[in-house]
Amino acid sequence: MAVLGIDIGGSGIKGNLVDVGTGELLAERHKIDTPQPSTPDAVAGVVAQMVEHFDHRGVVGCTFPAVVRRGVTLSAANVDQAWIGTDADALFERRTGLSFHMFNDADAAAIAEMEFGAGRGRRGVVLVLTFGTGIGSGMFVDGVLVPNTELGHLEFEGHSSVEHWAAARVRRAEGLSWEQWGARVDRFLAHVDRLFSPDLFILGGGVSRKWESWGHVITTAVETVPAQLENEAGIVGAAVAAARAD
Repeated sequence: MAVLGIDIGGSGIKGNLVDVGTGELLAERHKIDTPQPSTPDAVAGVVAQMVEHFDHRGVVGCTFPAVVRRGVTLSAANVDQAWIGTDADALFERRTGLSFHMFNDADAAAIAEMEFGAGRGRRGVVLVLTFGTGIGSGMFVDGVLVPNTELGHLEFEGHSSVEHWAAARVRRAEGLSWEQWGARVDRFLAHVDRLFSPDLFILGGGVSRKWESWGHVITTAVETVPAQLENEAGIVGAAVAAARAD
């Protein structure tokens, strides 16, 4: 079954068709810059373009960097504040005429990793952390998702939100080496370990492709591995979750 997965981020909106039985991507990924300002109406226009690009007529799964409850976005990290309280499912359905299911972006990435990637078959407490413009988190307990954990917004070492100190964006903005940035991630993992005592950390986002540059500085005793689906996890997870929800 082919489902369109769309991953909405603060800087780009990516999409692809996904075989939800295997996690295989069925076309070349398409990316469009996130409109600025990233208002609901403006983003809905780009989503409609994405649907048209793939000539898709079925169910669509969509990720968003926010707390999402039953298709309603309840926060707005790295996007326009007008998203708070928006029924995104209804907005996109009106614009495209298709059935939409919106999910927290890190939850979607975690679903993909648990289904097809580094978390496949793992029980206990598994935490998927994604590092990009911000820091997302997806938590599974014995294979069941605990939605909307948003651990990237924890206060940490004097920072009102840890993603302002340890997101991948910060590494580039501050000119940190991979090892310097990895040491920040390591300190954050130690804090999360104290809070949740996970059995496995899976670290994702585009930085997972550079694991050999910084993975060696991670000292936590918790088993820690890079995500296997890398930057495609959100697209795959959104499609899989949408197929189950429709």
